[in-house]
Amino acid sequence: MIVPLVLMMLLVGITYWISHIMQEDATSQLLRHDPDYIISHFNVRRFDANGMLQHTLIAEKMTHYPDDDTTLVISPHLTNHRPPQTEIFAQQALVSKDSKEIDFINDVRVVRQGINAQTLSTVMETRLLKVFPDDETGYTLTPVTITQGKSIIKGSRLELDNKSGISVLHGRVTGTLYRNQATLP
Repeated sequence: MIVPLVLMMLLVGITYWISHIMQEDATSQLLRHDPDYIISHFNVRRFDANGMLQHTLIAEKMTHYPDDDTTLVISPHLTNHRPPQTEIFAQQALVSKDSKEIDFINDVRVVRQGINAQTLSTVMETRLLKVFPDDETGYTLTPVTITQGKSIIKGSRLELDNKSGISVLHGRVTGTLYRNQATLP
């Protein structure tokens, strides 16, 4: 009578042990952050409703992680094609799952071309920049430096709108502005 009881206890113990191992394996699978695809040297173009090229994203490498649906981009270069053209560079970027937001990270540089040959390009530099490419807007909560020729302006944070061409600096803003000298023929 004791042998069947011992066998039953052994069977319960083995079942518990197997169940415990299976649960640990399922938990470790959920915690993994492995990429499901990696793309090198890619170029993505987005068009507006009228079929006009709106913006282009080029980068050295893109890695997608399915567990949280994040996309890490190395050496991103985003170009907004609306005149005057604006380009954004950084060391890396995180792209949202719907591609509506891009967080540019480290050594972020925004270059807005001049309106014409006599107008200088405007360069903005910061550490982080959140961009909404379809709306052509963005902001940073980190210190920013804007230069145009010899003029330089610094602020604590910034909001920008590429469509209107208006950038708003917040916090303590300092700068030195130089008048652009028109060249006479």
